[in-house]
Amino acid sequence: MTSTVLTPWWRPRRPVSGKGAEGSVGATRILDWRHAGVQRLLADARAAAPDGGDRTLLLAAHRLISERVRPVYAMNDAQPASRTLARGRGSCSQRLAVLEAVGRAAGVVTRVRGLLVDGSFWYPRFPRVRRLVPDTVVLAWPEFRIGGEWVNVSELYAPLDVLGARAPEGFTNSGSQTLFEALSSTAVDWDGSASVCGTDGCAAYDLSAMVRRDLGRFSSRDELFAAHGQTLCPPARVIGGALLSRVTPA
Repeated sequence: MTSTVLTPWWRPRRPVSGKGAEGSVGATRILDWRHAGVQRLLADARAAAPDGGDRTLLLAAHRLISERVRPVYAMNDAQPASRTLARGRGSCSQRLAVLEAVGRAAGVVTRVRGLLVDGSFWYPRFPRVRRLVPDTVVLAWPEFRIGGEWVNVSELYAPLDVLGARAPEGFTNSGSQTLFEALSSTAVDWDGSASVCGTDGCAAYDLSAMVRRDLGRFSSRDELFAAHGQTLCPPARVIGGALLSRVTPA
């Protein structure tokens, strides 16, 4: 059982029309890549991958963010990337924003795909308070323009079928591994594109059944949240953030 009480249930969330956003390298309120903190992270990522291209740089940045920004249950998806870095802690969404900001700082065009994910996906994280888990979660899933093609953040490390073969159990959203860390070793397949379904069902890493609605693509996560709002209404974000913003997944 999930809850709509803490969400902006009155807000219509309809998919955008058209082929999708072109993306951008521009700085935004969330992707404030001109900030000194983001620039330092970019410099460190470049030092860690001196001879690589855009993908190698993004992988280095992802590893650095995993090391430097502790995963917590933060609620404010619109928090600037620089603030997440300064705090040294952040949710998966906030840390993905940092990765996007570093990408833009390096000249990599980014955009996000808006996904409305069923709240039950987070049941393993909150087994005792399921009634407070939002009915749906607005997820901003990044895409990067690399070598003239759009690359889903799920496939930065390897194609989904390769990751699925390495870890067929998939991402369970439980334990200490978070969605952000899982990208390096586990297929996070929101479309079921890499899954082969048979008599025993679909692959465990196929998460397509958890997607309630594809909201379309946006040039920035700022645009996505402006159009569809965040998962929780403002009072719930403030209260929930105060209670959970220092709690690490375990």
